Amino acid sequence: MDTLTSIKAFRQVVESGSFVAAAERLDMSTAMVSKHVVHVEQRLGARLLNRNSRTLSLTEPGRVYFERCKTVLDDLQATELELGSLVSAPRGTLRISAPSVAACHRLAGLLAQYRDRHPEVLVDVSFEDRFVDLVDEGYDLALRIASNPDHLPPDQIARPIRATTFYLAASREYVKRRGAPKSPEELAQHDCVAVGNLNSWRLSSPNGKIEIPLRVVMRYRSMQGAANAIAAGIGIAPVPGILFEDPPFKDVLIPILPEYPLQQATLHIVYVSRKFVPPKIRTFVDFMVESLSSVAESKPLHRQTKYTRVVRMQTAAEGRVLAAEVAQRSFQHPEAVPASG
Repeated sequence: MDTLTSIKAFRQVVESGSFVAAAERLDMSTAMVSKHVVHVEQRLGARLLNRNSRTLSLTEPGRVYFERCKTVLDDLQATELELGSLVSAPRGTLRISAPSVAACHRLAGLLAQYRDRHPEVLVDVSFEDRFVDLVDEGYDLALRIASNPDHLPPDQIARPIRATTFYLAASREYVKRRGAPKSPEELAQHDCVAVGNLNSWRLSSPNGKIEIPLRVVMRYRSMQGAANAIAAGIGIAPVPGILFEDPPFKDVLIPILPEYPLQQATLHIVYVSRKFVPPKIRTFVDFMVESLSSVAESKPLHRQTKYTRVVRMQTAAEGRVLAAEVAQRSFQHPEAVPASG
């Protein structure tokens, strides 16, 4: 049995607090982790852990050994990273945590470009709307959207990449059926899809922030889930501006009250502060900054909301007036009239 692997297993058990959690982090069976710890104890001739069905604690020799082996393993990792950054090309698995809304065509295209540059790197992406612990959960870096940098971990490096503004959106089918609100106050008459436990939205206006109470008809625990819900015609919800250009949503979603955005946040790339950053992390960070920092933020077109007037005809006379308005708008701005249907 490999002694170095056994030492790493022992350290992970102590830091994780259980054999089961350590097995998950090390991608081993619980029985194998236990064998590695026993191997270390037999090699040293000392009991390192007190075990029972409920708790796990270090013995006195175990505390001394844990501190020493932790230092040795950290020094070994630092040496490998230092040498690797000097002589090796990026390789290995790059574990990334990203918000669910990032699971879009744009990010897929960027990852494909990165892989073309660095084919020896295997990108492993998890999409989840929470701030993961990069160290404890074994991630190399994270993409995070934050309106305030103070919300990001202070002990980690957070590089801003680009601004991201959230806008209200609904499907064309919903607008045909229910019409579109013409003012923030009219949102109270519409079905809303909330993310998490929100019961109101704070909209930005020329006069400051406006707090709008919601009539919530459905809740989602992920932004991507909410986007799919409004695409299905359930109601109105906020989405990042880039989603209006994503192929699955481009011809489905339209902005609602785009002159009243919810908030402006910033996309950050977050990673642990290290003296020597592994090539796979360094090259990915540089690639993302290069690819996105110079890209202007996409903004939904205000004229799209005029589409909603077509679906609010109730009389023939109203229809004739509206037809004349559409014809005039088409003559003045041909690109402003959306296709019907």
